[in-house]
Amino acid sequence: MLDPKVLMTIKDLPLLAKTVIDGFLNGFNKSSIKGPGLEFSQYRSYQPGDDLRWLDWRMYARSDRYYIRESEVETSIAVRFLVDASASMDHDDNGIKKIDYARFMAASLAYLANLQGDSVGLYIFREGDLFSLATKPDPQHLQRLYHHLAQIKPGGTFTNSAHYKELFAGTNRKELLVFITDMYQTDGEINKLLNSLSAHRHEIIVFHLMGKNELEFDFNDYGTLEDLETGETIDINTTQASAYRSKLQEHLDDTRINLTGNGIFYRMINTSQPLDEALRSFLVQRNKSKF
Repeated sequence: MLDPKVLMTIKDLPLLAKTVIDGFLNGFNKSSIKGPGLEFSQYRSYQPGDDLRWLDWRMYARSDRYYIRESEVETSIAVRFLVDASASMDHDDNGIKKIDYARFMAASLAYLANLQGDSVGLYIFREGDLFSLATKPDPQHLQRLYHHLAQIKPGGTFTNSAHYKELFAGTNRKELLVFITDMYQTDGEINKLLNSLSAHRHEIIVFHLMGKNELEFDFNDYGTLEDLETGETIDINTTQASAYRSKLQEHLDDTRINLTGNGIFYRMINTSQPLDEALRSFLVQRNKSKF
């Protein structure tokens, strides 16, 4: 398992992405799970006796490993990675920041998508503005995506909805949108974005990042907490931990129900969870929801 703290020691983002996905694919060697979008489970390692007609030479050329494609339907889609880089993503839990986990996740999934010949693009929501890197399938473009991911420094508030139209410029086809966020919003701005995206009939996956200290109310070393986006502070009262957890669970349930009700795939991830394990459990949940 790839502990987030171990990943923090890998300074080369392309190497990190390859390490995560190699481990991820090996974990599905004998899996029969299949599903659309990113098509993770459509490949497994070659086993003696497999029909060589289904050997994927493109995967071999890129990874130097033999993989069998388990679907006869060739797919090539555009995958856009939407990364929330507002100030709240600077939240730290025992040395792991949400933005770092988001960076690692986007890099790993972009590597996988590119490995399969899909186009990848990057959109960063920061300081109320929107950075965009259009989708392309070539390896050089993937390196540009890695570069921009590595440069992200969280700041300000989430992007104003006036910028959302930039996400749809120049395309009428259905795409896969992978949104990595902590769902922190002050005026429903993230919900407005997701409503806009789903109205265009895109397939949407939301990874909702939460720190372990947020989930467990583990702030014993602190007397006050500061809102990273507004600067407001609040005194910590550990006697209210039970009420806090109850309200948090209610909030998470409401978020999940609201998004899934709009046809959006939702997955809450604890940033202390190993990344390859998080991706594996995501795939299992996603495929179960298809049937």
